[in-house]
Amino acid sequence: MAEGISRREFLRWSIGAGLFLGAGINLPQWPVDSLAGHSVPDLAVARGDIVNSTEAALAALGGMGRFVKPGDKVVIKPNISFANPPEKATTTDPLLVRTLARLCLQAGAESVTVVDHTLHHWRICMKKTGIEAALSGVKGVSILPLNRRRLFEEVPIPKGKVLRKTELARVLLGSDVLISAPVAKCHSATRVSLSLKGLMGLVWDRNRMHQVDVEQAIADLATAVKSHLVVIDASRALLTQGPGGPGKVTKLDTIVVGTDPVAADAYTVTLTPWYGKGFAPRQIRHLLLAHQMGLGRIELDKVKIEKLTVR
Repeated sequence: MAEGISRREFLRWSIGAGLFLGAGINLPQWPVDSLAGHSVPDLAVARGDIVNSTEAALAALGGMGRFVKPGDKVVIKPNISFANPPEKATTTDPLLVRTLARLCLQAGAESVTVVDHTLHHWRICMKKTGIEAALSGVKGVSILPLNRRRLFEEVPIPKGKVLRKTELARVLLGSDVLISAPVAKCHSATRVSLSLKGLMGLVWDRNRMHQVDVEQAIADLATAVKSHLVVIDASRALLTQGPGGPGKVTKLDTIVVGTDPVAADAYTVTLTPWYGKGFAPRQIRHLLLAHQMGLGRIELDKVKIEKLTVR
């Protein structure tokens, strides 16, 4: 860091320059053959129970220690926006969130903050989703509902086409690592809601994004807020009546983990039909736009995928 520049000033500069990576710090890139003596995949897809699948998929990518360093402040962004239990597949399973938090702490994280800007009343969401009970009493882990405007700060989006600025959660400014942990579900406006769509839960005025071209706005937001790690909860998927349900739910028993949000979302799109239709990743417009803006790869034949089955 340049002499005379404070960490917070550096983070603010990074946002203004369009380099904000969820925490303002770009983690080093590991050569694909430098971890555990073998080639590291772009995506790890594990099938089985939530806890073991999450651990196995992360291990395939080099372990949580690749992403979280001692003393880091970590933000985890799951879906906890609706006052529903995980069986409804509108919210991330709390077992996944607890597993991620535990692995972050084991890697040496100073703190883990779980955040979302809930649509239903935040107190009810914390209880009904099971997230409050799952994280209760875990030292170093806190839940921060983003339901007050004072928790946000306006930031520019220099590369945005329709979204040129937004009010972003302040907690990101003081963090080192952002982990996106969405549930796999459909959405009436965007066909699916996965890691890129889930970033809207870090924004104060989501209605503004819907009032413009929402799919372009999602891609615009992703130019400014980039997750260090994406962990998609596809243990269940909501196939109809998204994003809030109730709708048709299918069990997929799958966890998708990667560092490329476009690739992770694209792969998840292929796991099941949505609204009774099988979509190709390019048919999800915000994914295609994000790919075209250089934010990730949508062609899965160019993505190295490691598939695991755990018991």
